[in-house]
Amino acid sequence: MNRLSALRRAAVREWGPLFTAVRQRLAERGARALALTLTAVALTAVVQVTQNQAWGYEPVRNLGAVRAEDPIPLALLRTPLSLFVPALHLPVWGALAQILLVFGVAEVCLGRWRTLAVAYGATLAGTLYARVGVALGPGSLLGLPASDAQVVDTGPSAAVVGLAVYVCHQRRAWFTGALVVLAMVVEVLVKDNLAGREHLAAIAAVLVVCGVREWRGRRRDARDPNAGGGAVVRTWGRAAAEPGPGRRR
Repeated sequence: MNRLSALRRAAVREWGPLFTAVRQRLAERGARALALTLTAVALTAVVQVTQNQAWGYEPVRNLGAVRAEDPIPLALLRTPLSLFVPALHLPVWGALAQILLVFGVAEVCLGRWRTLAVAYGATLAGTLYARVGVALGPGSLLGLPASDAQVVDTGPSAAVVGLAVYVCHQRRAWFTGALVVLAMVVEVLVKDNLAGREHLAAIAAVLVVCGVREWRGRRRDARDPNAGGGAVVRTWGRAAAEPGPGRRR
């Protein structure tokens, strides 16, 4: 019983704030809180059906397939749609489930536009890494073989991984965030390919953003003359001071 109680307390600490935020937001706005997520799921499903048709494969590739060999302006134009182009060789249901869960939680916790910004930034980080890796060559630790320049980027998976890490940092779900990072590292160790390395590049970019925002938040707290009067409860980019036991009424 004591062990079960300890596990329950740990689960509440890990996922309690996240679950509460999602539940309250959905209760307030209903399906409107998931407008971006539902659109992303529908768009991914439509793209999957289209690219599996004889007439749809080339249009999807021309509009949403990003490769390291593509000119940078063309890659930047294709990157927004590439978030919703699932891999042909993988079951689309897995991608749809990931988008529904991770995009949904992110949209509720971060808002629509920040979710899009993080998803796009994570995908772009993977795309840019592929170019750097091919340029470094297979002889370097971060290098890639020249053949990877012709491989299509990861699609929605880099965005999903980046959003998962970002939300875990925001809601202080440290154990879950560490599991996501560890899973991506194991993926590369087991099967070292472009997709796995792009996932790590997306995580690295998101962690840099999280670190910068954390540093800025601490500097802001240090300059706040009221920060020393009590404990500070932080929520991504905001701080609310709670009265300390010694503060005068």
